[in-house]
Amino acid sequence: MKKKRGEEEKMMAWLQLWTMGLIATMTLSISFTIAEDSGFPVVEGEKRGLIEIVKKESHPVLFRQKREWIWNSLYVEEEKPAPNPYKIGQLKSSKAVEVKKFKIEGEGANTIFTVDDKGDLFVTTSLDREEKNLYHLTARMFDGNNKLIEDSGDFVVQVTDINDNTPVFPRTYNGSIMERSTIGTKVVEVRATDADDPTTANGELRYSLTQDGEYSAFQIDSNTGVISCKIQTLDRETKSQYVVVVKAQDMRGMASGSTATTSVTITITDVNDNIASFTRNIYELQVPEDHKVNEKIGILEVVDRDQIQNKEPIFTILSDNNNMFNIERNRNKDGNLMLKKALDYETRNNYTFTVRVREDIRFPADSENRPVTTAQVNIRVLDVDEPPVFSQSIYTFTVMEELLVNNIGTVTARDPDRANKRIRYSILDKDCPISINPITGQLSTLRKLDRELEATHMFQVKAQEEPSGLESFVKVNITVQDTNDNKPELAVDEIFVCENDVTNTVIGTLRATDKDDQIAHFSFSLASASSNFSIKDYGIIVILFVMRKRYQKDSLASMKNSGEIHEQLVTYDEEGGGEMDTNGYDVSILTSACHDGSLLRHSDRHPHPSLYAMVQKTPQPTACKGDMAAMIEVKKDEADHDRDGFPYDTLHIYGYEGLESLAGSLSSLESSSTASNLDYDFLNDWGPRFRTLAELYGVDGPEYYHQY
Repeated sequence: MKKKRGEEEKMMAWLQLWTMGLIATMTLSISFTIAEDSGFPVVEGEKRGLIEIVKKESHPVLFRQKREWIWNSLYVEEEKPAPNPYKIGQLKSSKAVEVKKFKIEGEGANTIFTVDDKGDLFVTTSLDREEKNLYHLTARMFDGNNKLIEDSGDFVVQVTDINDNTPVFPRTYNGSIMERSTIGTKVVEVRATDADDPTTANGELRYSLTQDGEYSAFQIDSNTGVISCKIQTLDRETKSQYVVVVKAQDMRGMASGSTATTSVTITITDVNDNIASFTRNIYELQVPEDHKVNEKIGILEVVDRDQIQNKEPIFTILSDNNNMFNIERNRNKDGNLMLKKALDYETRNNYTFTVRVREDIRFPADSENRPVTTAQVNIRVLDVDEPPVFSQSIYTFTVMEELLVNNIGTVTARDPDRANKRIRYSILDKDCPISINPITGQLSTLRKLDRELEATHMFQVKAQEEPSGLESFVKVNITVQDTNDNKPELAVDEIFVCENDVTNTVIGTLRATDKDDQIAHFSFSLASASSNFSIKDYGIIVILFVMRKRYQKDSLASMKNSGEIHEQLVTYDEEGGGEMDTNGYDVSILTSACHDGSLLRHSDRHPHPSLYAMVQKTPQPTACKGDMAAMIEVKKDEADHDRDGFPYDTLHIYGYEGLESLAGSLSSLESSSTASNLDYDFLNDWGPRFRTLAELYGVDGPEYYHQY
């Protein structure tokens, strides 16, 4: 019992370690030998019971049984022939069991790899590391009764590499470098691959240039594969392309290593390192004299060993002829000889000058190539039949108006050719008042000209070589000069005189104008003697004054009968508002004014000016009886003393606004002619125009009517 109790205490201590997670840090060699080393007897059944207990736990991964496997390193050399299976190792265990049986599982188990009862492991076929380099397998050991003695043990079979692959360049490489580059300038980087193990010499590559290519100008880095320039005298014009052969070799470049080669094409790019050169020493050109200005005469061709994008010739004319010609570079970088000024065969029929070409190059030119930088240009001008040439580009003449002039001026033209043909003149405008002599070109008037009707005459004259040759045209302007052939014209504003104007009152201003172009000085006087008016001359301007006051009321009254006197109320252009009209015009004011006698005429008083004057519509204070009469008197007085106002007595606008109307509604439904309490007798004092209105309201006209 004591022995069993001690075993249980031992077990409990072990389980406590397991539950604390410490079992995860223990080595895989822990097994049931713990009990054996401690002196505790362990029986097979008890051992199995312990294993079953452990398997029932929720975290069996934390428990590992001690292995008794004894492994050697297992390696298989790739590509090793296997006509018969060959041994690569043995599965061993430290268990002392007489009868054993082994089983393997995993990648290639029982096909590529087999095991016998002794635990010897065999390979049955040739393996390729590049296809698969590791095989993971599991082994179990059983006794003679097929009872598991040793649980699964994992092991790996590693396929070792041999140099069975050659380097490979995955693509074609091309590079470029600018000519005259410095030593060490990078051209291109090449890269090869090797399927062998890169951690061994089998997969380590080295690069070199072979003698099969043009390697003298280039070099390559053996580790990186970078090709660079080896010299600084690359010249595209001498050699524009190189082909080098690159070799890649494994085994770190040892002679026993496998190799691969590839060709790399290197293009030399161009720079402007050559001067353009004339293709000829002398250029012979012909040009007609009527060649248009700023157009090409000919081409001065130049050659340049550089490519066209680096062909930059600069042309110069080395004589005074650069004012007649210039050189422009064309699309092909040659020189276009251009005409700057018009040619004239009769003046000069040939030109000879020297041209030069140069370039701004980046590098000194080769001494072996000497360019032709100067050339001679000979130009021969060809005679062309040209039209007549006028002596002036435009002609301007003057002529006095109202005169017939035989010689206004002369238009002249000549034949610029050596033939010097006769010229005939004509005017194209058929209605032109000017004629031209067809032989001499002399101009004259066909009729008298009037400056006030047309001050300038413009027309074209044609000059044509006889008999029917070339023709030219020129513009002619005739300016008509002025003479004093127009009478002054009097400019007078409307003048009014008031009967009560005092002496020396200015009543108007007189002005005079003259259609003539000359500066005019006018003098003014009255056409007939008058003792009532006088004028004063202030230059152009004349002031009209009243000399004495003279009343002519009787004579004015005799000119018009009473019916013609302008005493009338002018209709205002407004639309009435019906009943609302009473808000705009206070009739009671007129009525009260009539009743108090302020609007009636009396024979014992002095004559009054017109009752009706111009009235502005302005805001007025609150109305009361008598205001309307006072307002009318003020406006009447203003009109009487307004010299620029209208002389007749007319009320144009009735602008007084009252606060309310006493007239009431104008509707006939609510009023009658007999119900009114207003007295309209004052209408008889308003003159003959209101007589009919007064009679309609039953007023005795003769009693109140006074002749105005």
